[in-house]
Amino acid sequence: MTLTADLFWSFRSPYSYLATRRYRALTEEHDLMVNLRPVYPLAIREPAFFERNHPNWLRYTFTDMFRVAQFHGIPFGPPKPDPIVQNVITREIADEQPYIFRLTRLGQAAARRGQSLPFCDEVSRLIWGGAENWHEGDHLAGAATRAGLELAELDAEAVEDAEALDAEIASNQAALEAAGHWGVPTLVFDGEPFFGQDRIEMAVWRMQQKGLAPR
Repeated sequence: MTLTADLFWSFRSPYSYLATRRYRALTEEHDLMVNLRPVYPLAIREPAFFERNHPNWLRYTFTDMFRVAQFHGIPFGPPKPDPIVQNVITREIADEQPYIFRLTRLGQAAARRGQSLPFCDEVSRLIWGGAENWHEGDHLAGAATRAGLELAELDAEAVEDAEALDAEIASNQAALEAAGHWGVPTLVFDGEPFFGQDRIEMAVWRMQQKGLAPR
């Protein structure tokens, strides 16, 4: 029996990146379908989030995400550029955001095709894996191809159907909160949320209780 789960995920979240390839490998090795449902990051949903956090929050997060990557042997480099335009010193979120809306709509367009997990995995490997100017040249087109998709088709849909895609993305966020959490990455299996890249093993343990089996 194929088990299913929803993975709520953001292109700006380093921890989403650090979790994605492991969830993707899980689906390739087991009778499991993971529906990746992209959401807009906190920087878009709650711009004041960064300003009201403790000053040590950002420093610790940077330390920890590099440490997690090293622990798991996952390539990791600061995104060039960051999917969110933000002043690192003041934490202020810029009004103009040239990347995140396109990316998230592309992710949702891929979700319509049942390919959001491989697509978002491939794109996040560019953004967080150290690719210089991931938004230029053939980087994104190559990522789409590796996921079995055509970037031109996704981009056209992201422009022509932006309003409907944004409604679907908002629905993803509502579903995440209804499941009992608000952050990413959160895997929801059988109504139970597992927040963070450090809960993958526990999620697998729960799935095994419900019959998760190797392919």
